[in-house]
Amino acid sequence: MFKGFERARIETPGATINLLRGGDGPPLLLLHGYPQTHVMWHKVAPELARHFTVVAPDLRGYGDSDKPAGGGDHAAYSKRAMAEDQVRVMAALGFERFDVVGHDRGARVGHRLVLDHPDRVRRQVVLDVVATDEIFANVDARLATAYFHWFMMLQPEPLAETLIGNATEFYMRWLMGRWCTVPGAVTEEAFTEYFRCFNTPEAVHAACEDYRAAPLDIAHNEVDRGRMLECPILVLWGGAQTQHPGWPSMSLDILETWRRRATDVRGRGLACGHFLPEEAPEETTAEILAFLRQE
Repeated sequence: MFKGFERARIETPGATINLLRGGDGPPLLLLHGYPQTHVMWHKVAPELARHFTVVAPDLRGYGDSDKPAGGGDHAAYSKRAMAEDQVRVMAALGFERFDVVGHDRGARVGHRLVLDHPDRVRRQVVLDVVATDEIFANVDARLATAYFHWFMMLQPEPLAETLIGNATEFYMRWLMGRWCTVPGAVTEEAFTEYFRCFNTPEAVHAACEDYRAAPLDIAHNEVDRGRMLECPILVLWGGAQTQHPGWPSMSLDILETWRRRATDVRGRGLACGHFLPEEAPEETTAEILAFLRQE
């Protein structure tokens, strides 16, 4: 995986970030989701690197990046703090302005990055999420069933840490299998890497802190309510999520939620589940390239 990419570790004030870098051209930042690492981009990064300088980091708390303590208010895992890491990483690599593609948690980090650093982002791609506050404002039985892990990990430690830590591989395989609609899309090689990185008490705790930061993330979003994002945004989502009813595309109009927040939004659902870059890599790559290469 990632032939021709180089590994680096970059220190930021909040965490040391592990990343891969490859390709040549305008800078493109890829931000992964839960419970994964930068490896989730292995099917799309090589093609993207033919046109862009691709930077694929592990978010703080994930992969081989640092896993700092969350603190009493979980601020170390706010999307603001995690976005600041990525701004510092890109600056250290010499990139002051760049495109961002984010999936799942990474898309939430990307959303906050554009809000806090609008001059840094040229274009943004959002994969299979709506904003965090949209979820909590629209909870119904279907959505609560699909997002059960949010509410479990929001509980004070060590409840979620104990439950997940005592059956980590079962939990990961069950959760990812539930979200995926294309059999075999998440390869065993990729899963082995996800499991390696997630299967420590520090990693499980950090991921829980990421979710426990949701009230703080919502408070930050509330301050920015009514402020429209001006960079063009492409939204793609899994449109074949019959295995887990309650995902946003079954409860919400995805495009409408983002059009209330940004001036230029387009997108569509793909015939796959949650893991677009692994379940539908060619279609996902084509959509990203067509969007980012527009003048």
